[in-house]
Amino acid sequence: MNALTSFPTETLVSNAAVSVTKVPHRARLSLRARGDLGPLERALGYSLPRKIGGVTLGTACLGPDEWIIMTDDAAAIMAACASVDVPHSLVDVSGREISFEIEGDRAGELLTLGCPRDIDAIGDGTARRTVFDGVTVTLWRDTSERFRIDVWNSFAPHVAHLLEIGARELAAEMA
Repeated sequence: MNALTSFPTETLVSNAAVSVTKVPHRARLSLRARGDLGPLERALGYSLPRKIGGVTLGTACLGPDEWIIMTDDAAAIMAACASVDVPHSLVDVSGREISFEIEGDRAGELLTLGCPRDIDAIGDGTARRTVFDGVTVTLWRDTSERFRIDVWNSFAPHVAHLLEIGARELAAEMA
């Protein structure tokens, strides 16, 4: 087992307001493509979301020609797309980021402490590239009370620290 597949789950903070957990690692592929996406979609076995923020089967559209694919089998996807005869770039960026899950009644409120976006305007089942305290992140809204933040490894301690402090402050308000 390598460091990427042995990534442990770790609860950073859990209280009545919110919990913040470092979640198990999943492989990440960065896909860039323009034009006819049909051959890539056939290789993937599903249609890529076209609307920025749209998510299909763990694939988020981050820009007009950019997707992030979360998968448990990066090698299979890389192999399937290797012979696609349309201009594209598919890069394994698995070692670049880790994810934190933020869950609870006040999860959205916790995110407003560092994110300038209107969290309430982000729909369930979507993802957005944004910033958290100046750090570029991908923010996934799984449900109304559960979010994930993908952050580069080098910034993860900073983001984790801010999330922990914010979660404790929210809990203190409830006491």
